[in-house]
Amino acid sequence: MTPRKLSITAGLSYLVIFITAIYANFFVLEAMKLAPLQTIQQSGLIVRTGVVAFLLAALFDVVVAWAFNELYKKHPLNSLSTYLRVLHAGIFGVAIFALLASLSATTDAQVLAQLDIFNNIWLTGLFFFGLHLILLSRIINCPKFIRIFLFLAGSMYMIDTCAHFLLENYQDYASTFLTLVAIPSIFGEMALTIWLLAKGGKK
Repeated sequence: MTPRKLSITAGLSYLVIFITAIYANFFVLEAMKLAPLQTIQQSGLIVRTGVVAFLLAALFDVVVAWAFNELYKKHPLNSLSTYLRVLHAGIFGVAIFALLASLSATTDAQVLAQLDIFNNIWLTGLFFFGLHLILLSRIINCPKFIRIFLFLAGSMYMIDTCAHFLLENYQDYASTFLTLVAIPSIFGEMALTIWLLAKGGKK
C-alpha cells in the first residue's frame, strides 16, 4: 500500500475507534453504573452491543498499529511503539471478558465488581498505550502541536494509571485526573485523525 492509503486506513480506523468507544463508554458503561442489575436484566442486548463495540475498538487499534508500523518502519522507535499499542489492544481484549461475566450477575454488587475488574485491567493497558503515544509523538512527522498533545496525552495516561493504583483516596481526585487525561487525548488524537485523512502520506 502507498503511504497515502496507509494514512487513510489509520485515519478511518481511528474514526471507528472513536465511534465505538463513545458508544460503549457513554451509553453502555454509564447505564451499568447507574442501574447495574436493572441494565443487565432488562437491557442485556445493550450490554452485549457494548461488548461488540469494545471488541471492534480493540481490533481497529491493531489496524492503526499495523498502518503506523508500515508508514514509519525505518524509524528506530517504531517497532517498540507498535508492540506497545498491540499489547494495549490485547490487554483491553482481556478486560472485555469482565463485561461478559457481568451478564450472569444476580446483584448490583456483582455487576459493579465486574466493572471494577474491567476498569483495572483496562487501566493497565492504558499505561502501555500512554508510552506508545509518547513514542509516536517522536516518530510521526505531523504538525508540532499534534505531537505535543500526543506527548501530553501519553504522559497523563501513564500518570493516571499509576495514581489510580498508588493513591488510596484516588476517587477524591478522579474528576481532576479525568480532565487532565481527556483534554490532551481528545485534542491530540482527533487532530491526528483529521491530519491522517487530509494530509498524511502526502509528499
